[in-house]
Amino acid sequence: MPRDDDEFMSRAVELASRGLGHTRPNPAVGAVIVRDGRVIGEGWHKKAGGDHAEVAAIKNAKRRGNPTEGSTIYVTLEPCSKPGRVGACTDAIVAAGIARVVYAVIDPNPKNRGRARRVLAKHGIKCERLEGPLSTKAAELVSPFAKHVLTGMPYVTVKIAMSLDGRICDDWGDAKWISSEAARRETGRMRERVDAIMVGGETVRRDNPSLLSHGKPNPDLIRVIVSRSGKLPKDAQVFTDGAPNETLVFDDARKAMIELGKMGVAHVLCEGGLKLATSLAEQGLVDEWVTVLAPKVIGSRRIGEAVEMERTLCLLD
Repeated sequence: MPRDDDEFMSRAVELASRGLGHTRPNPAVGAVIVRDGRVIGEGWHKKAGGDHAEVAAIKNAKRRGNPTEGSTIYVTLEPCSKPGRVGACTDAIVAAGIARVVYAVIDPNPKNRGRARRVLAKHGIKCERLEGPLSTKAAELVSPFAKHVLTGMPYVTVKIAMSLDGRICDDWGDAKWISSEAARRETGRMRERVDAIMVGGETVRRDNPSLLSHGKPNPDLIRVIVSRSGKLPKDAQVFTDGAPNETLVFDDARKAMIELGKMGVAHVLCEGGLKLATSLAEQGLVDEWVTVLAPKVIGSRRIGEAVEMERTLCLLD
């Protein structure tokens, strides 16, 4: 493949990431159309029921006055070849006169997997898969979709912040703030890129969190609380802040995951503390762990009195 393929696919991956947290139950996909070494159109899938990335890129090219005949389209995921809520992307590619398709990841959906090349070949369109680091990046973007489409269950990321002495809270149950401001900003960005955020009832009762992204708002984010007792303060932020984000309450973590999967939720971020994280892990529901290791020792002190360690060496096993 030409060396420029990596450059254009990199841009497609960047565009795809913009759809994270907004496309359920569809994957986040980006596309770039190139002719004579120049980008003439680009787009990404913004929301289920809206244009897929390929169609968005084709429309973008037309709005810019760029003909697509004879061009190459770079797309992070194999184009769909069967219509769903919208038409098949292979049909749009054929209609646009595109001559070559380069994709990074094979569609995990059995309905479409491996079909694009056969469908496009009938129209004389060359279809190739780009392998390497960019393919790996693109695969990471659709890993939640892959799990959901194959199992019906969401991909679960558990994030835990802990001190050097393995504490996630002090003896009084206070967990604010073990992590740094920078770590909390990154957590906010994580909330922008997932479909749902899950915590336990104790977190709501003790910390009264908003469970919203701290930077760019994500109105599509679903807030999920797991509470066996169901005893939650009626004036908690998650119920009263007026945000457009739905708040759901379940009495069991597995039941929550099953129901969220039925709703099309593909990626859940759990920030609910050790009890909920342990429950998810024991049930084999965790796909990814994110650990924030703070350079401080809590011991038997109040969390605000934790000792900051100036020099810390972290070795990962």
